[in-house]
Amino acid sequence: MSVEWESRHAAVTGVAGYRPVNSLSNSELISSRDLDSSDDWVRRRTGIISRRLAGSAETLEVMGAHAALEAARRAGVDTGDVDCVLVASMSHRDPEHSVARAVADRLPGRPRAAFDVNAACAGFCAALEMARCLIAGGTFDRVLVVGAERMSDIVDPGDRSTSPIFADGAGAALVTVAAEPGIAAPAWGSDGSGADLLTCRADPADEKDGWEPGFLRMQGPELYRWVMGHVPEVAGAAVRRAGITVADLGAFIPHQANDRMVRGLATALRLPDTVAVSHDVAHTGNTSAASIPLAMTALLDESPHLSGELALLIGFGAGLSYAAQVVRLP
Repeated sequence: MSVEWESRHAAVTGVAGYRPVNSLSNSELISSRDLDSSDDWVRRRTGIISRRLAGSAETLEVMGAHAALEAARRAGVDTGDVDCVLVASMSHRDPEHSVARAVADRLPGRPRAAFDVNAACAGFCAALEMARCLIAGGTFDRVLVVGAERMSDIVDPGDRSTSPIFADGAGAALVTVAAEPGIAAPAWGSDGSGADLLTCRADPADEKDGWEPGFLRMQGPELYRWVMGHVPEVAGAAVRRAGITVADLGAFIPHQANDRMVRGLATALRLPDTVAVSHDVAHTGNTSAASIPLAMTALLDESPHLSGELALLIGFGAGLSYAAQVVRLP
């Protein structure tokens, strides 16, 4: 049996995002949904100023395919040479039909492997590790990792605790075989003790406390405390697994849950001032599995000198699930 695959490495070689056309400010959203809130309240509690909401034609597969095509283009790779498509999403409402298959069918080129990943807001990081393993194991040479969400489909528009926070969009990264390691082993896992802190159940039997089934339910303060109590340790473990320290990082790109969390995590990790921290949530909102590739794309577009630098990624959310790894930015 050949063991040549043991020396195979993987790297992110292209990243891109798709942001829906419709952008709503806090005031516009509050007015359109008749929320008992204000622009000042949303900004102070979440750091969000505006967000993108998908139209009826901007489906998960449409947004995901747009991002995937652009990621491949930026990497200089024809989509016909892509071996596999992984799509992370928690807002897909038809589990019998694969979003990844639908995205793959929209990409020019031959049929390829495709499957969905559901680790909620940690989905992109989890799928990125799957791509790394598929390449390291010799199964594939090029894998598209996509995060696509229509969170507006599963958010109660009248719930002031979730309605202003969650939004829509898609991001993608092309992962390819590389001469040197470009994606470090992750620190990842789950904690079922907090499963009820963020849920979205479709069974009417689960309805309680006035919540309609099928809508997202979030216990915000408790979730915030869990994140601040657990995620810094996970992030630290990912840095150690990469064999570096935070001083070696060029960027910190966490799940864009809200800006209070982003700033709190950056402080807890004691990041030096030289590390660029993504605050994409301010004008994108919380896009769950799409938030990290969207934030990575925005950061590289704004600061192209970060290309080639090391970045710490970390996703966390419903489950409760979490995943973090260090990558070299394309």
